[in-house]
Amino acid sequence: MQRLLVMTVIGPDRPGLVESVATLVSQHGGNWLESRMSRLGGQFAGILRIEMPGDSETAFREGLTRLQQRGLTLVVQGDQPPPADDQARFSVLEIVGQDRPGIVREISRVLAAHQVNVEELETECSSAAMSGETLFRARAQLRIPADCDLAVLRQELEKIAADLIAEINFAEVKAP
Repeated sequence: MQRLLVMTVIGPDRPGLVESVATLVSQHGGNWLESRMSRLGGQFAGILRIEMPGDSETAFREGLTRLQQRGLTLVVQGDQPPPADDQARFSVLEIVGQDRPGIVREISRVLAAHQVNVEELETECSSAAMSGETLFRARAQLRIPADCDLAVLRQELEKIAADLIAEINFAEVKAP
């Protein structure tokens, strides 16, 4: 029986870090299915999904101890399929504006109030080309429940964008 596992990895960035995780997965008959990994502030952070023979999982988890002794923090959970919602809609939300504290909190508060699930979120701050001011950029992939009023959600997001003096783009996309 195959087990699906989701694993997070964080630790000081260094060459060979991904290879050490990939080797452990491979040594236990696992298959690396998908991942998102990045260097942030001198730390390497990643999340990955693997498939592993059920009879290898215990030995795999024991092998993680060796990686933890090398400075990595690892968490492994069983894969949980999302709740079935065949009527869910998917959207992409993009925001660009001057950076200030609380932007993510304000946007995520509105999304949570409408039971919108953030499937993926990327944010960054960068220097504006002409002014040199710090710009905040965010891109989120969203799962929107069928009973969510999109017009009200859009209106609330646009109000936040106006308060932030930010540009917002909210567009429906096909299901992944």
